[in-house]
Amino acid sequence: MAKLVVAGKANCPYYAKAELLADYLQANLPDFRVHKITQHPDKWEWLHDICETNGWEHRQSPIIWRELLDRGGKGLLLGGVNDFLEYAQHYYGITSMMLSEEMLDIAEENLQAYIEIEKEEEEIKSLIKPLQIWITSASAPTCYQLIPLLANGEVFGMTTDISIHLLDSDQFKEVLCGIVMEAEDMAFPLLHSISAHTEIDEAFIQADIIIVLDDVVLNCEVQSVGNSIREVSDICQVYAPLIEKNAKSDVRVISSGKTFVNLKAMMIMTYGPSIKTENVIAVATSWESAAKATLARKLNTNAAGVKDVIVWGNITGCNYIDLSHSKLYGYNCAIWGPANFPRPVLNMIYDSEWIHSEFLSAQSSLNSRVSHCVGMLPAHAVATVLRYWYHGSPPGEIVSVGVLTEGQFCVPDGIVFSMPVRFQNGNWKVITELEISETTQEVLGRLAHELIQEKLIALREIKEMHPYGADEITSKNYLREEVETLLTGSP
Repeated sequence: MAKLVVAGKANCPYYAKAELLADYLQANLPDFRVHKITQHPDKWEWLHDICETNGWEHRQSPIIWRELLDRGGKGLLLGGVNDFLEYAQHYYGITSMMLSEEMLDIAEENLQAYIEIEKEEEEIKSLIKPLQIWITSASAPTCYQLIPLLANGEVFGMTTDISIHLLDSDQFKEVLCGIVMEAEDMAFPLLHSISAHTEIDEAFIQADIIIVLDDVVLNCEVQSVGNSIREVSDICQVYAPLIEKNAKSDVRVISSGKTFVNLKAMMIMTYGPSIKTENVIAVATSWESAAKATLARKLNTNAAGVKDVIVWGNITGCNYIDLSHSKLYGYNCAIWGPANFPRPVLNMIYDSEWIHSEFLSAQSSLNSRVSHCVGMLPAHAVATVLRYWYHGSPPGEIVSVGVLTEGQFCVPDGIVFSMPVRFQNGNWKVITELEISETTQEVLGRLAHELIQEKLIALREIKEMHPYGADEITSKNYLREEVETLLTGSP
């Protein structure tokens, strides 16, 4: 099969002659295909790039080359209109007898048609209103993994275009430009545009969604936890007023990352009082997924069948992985049932010593495991929460999200605390009807203490973290004892 590419200026009479001859060959020869590229006269410089890529020497309109469909590789240059006429005469015994006046008339028609088509395309583009998504600290690996998940249509739907804006400091400008080029090369149909930004004053313009990935390095040898918290507060103190000023009034803000996820959400609300509090959440899905995978490995089953694991408290700090409501679907055991038949996870794990030792040890190391993820897990977590927020979470399924407390489960008001929610109709709702034990309630109180301390340090009301009680060495040690009681049922 022969495939010819005929390219030229819209107002070029020789291009008109070449394209009509090519149309005639395509209509009368069974294995002849033509691809036409019409360019505005002012945009003919694109030819330089084409010729440089293929090693050709050609400067005039039109240019005709043959694509080697059967062999691959670069195209075979035929040349200009006279070269094409000779090619058609030699191989097919066909030529063009078009007169100069006809060529000029057709060239004028081509230019008018090109201008009208270009105008229609611009009008169509102006009607498209893509979701404006801003990602901070966009040089992070999580952002790199997140972009394909956002652009492939699975998160927002196959009819929603998106524009992605990557924000980071000037030192990462080359990294951002590389990400932009790679995303453009992938040619996602729903990716309307992607751009890099290093000027903070331009941040969050017309934003529908803001994904905050900023992290601070937690190294007690370099600086204290208190100084790290104040560093996070300073970042949010810059972001929040810009969100109020530049973003849309109903912007949705997602806090993710490896450190101080709850605190970032909390301080954005604090420094941006006009931002709707119900539109700011912290992502706990990475910790959910890691806990589910730990359970699945023990039970030798698929982690997708483990549901309703709850992450309470400070997502990237002191938290509690609650299995008391967790269920197992599709488990191959002595009792068979339909695919939607659930079994309590704790009933399926007969080895209580494993829960007492290995799972608690694994739970203690979850923060370390998640913190060392290269980006795939947290990116999937952000994409999952966004999909639920826009399209609803699976019916009856529990999702853990950090939200502003309003007295639910007797947790003090005014902190961002991870708790069980459901997403429906574009909103989330805390599952307040969930029953929890008195011991769990005690654990939640101690988890809240750490978040209150972080908030007070961020607001410069205290300097460093203080333990929950004078008699405990650390709150985490006490929590470990409480969690052992909850999971094993021992007094």
